[in-house]
Amino acid sequence: MTTINPYLTFNGNCEEAFGFYKSVFGGDFSFLGRFKDMPENPDYPLEDAQKELIMHISLPISDETILMGSDTLAAFGQPFEKGNNYSISVNIDDAEVAKKVFDKLSDGGKVKMPFDKTFWNAWFGSFEDKFGIHWMVNSQIKEEL
Repeated sequence: MTTINPYLTFNGNCEEAFGFYKSVFGGDFSFLGRFKDMPENPDYPLEDAQKELIMHISLPISDETILMGSDTLAAFGQPFEKGNNYSISVNIDDAEVAKKVFDKLSDGGKVKMPFDKTFWNAWFGSFEDKFGIHWMVNSQIKEEL
């Protein structure tokens, strides 16, 4: 199964924004992770305040739709730009299909993060397509490619 969800990025106020969205839509967060929860990387040291920011948050809106988001850090090469702080997140059950979608959609665009294994047990990649649209492709690891 393939789902497409909006992914919003914020400049340090993701937690506040998602608190507001939760008050509007109701429900509970299915995931809330902070930058301190990810493995440390000496190439990208984080200040204590940055460690408390939202790395990823998910708020189910319906059975088919999840509103997702995070704070963005310039240290990771993703400076915040108001008006362009969104992506389309494509979640695909089959990793091989996800890789093909990634390769086809990113053709002629700018890959930000190559499609590869992640610490959150998924295959993931992100890019800006040749039309300037930001995409994320994710597939939970069930099998090796």
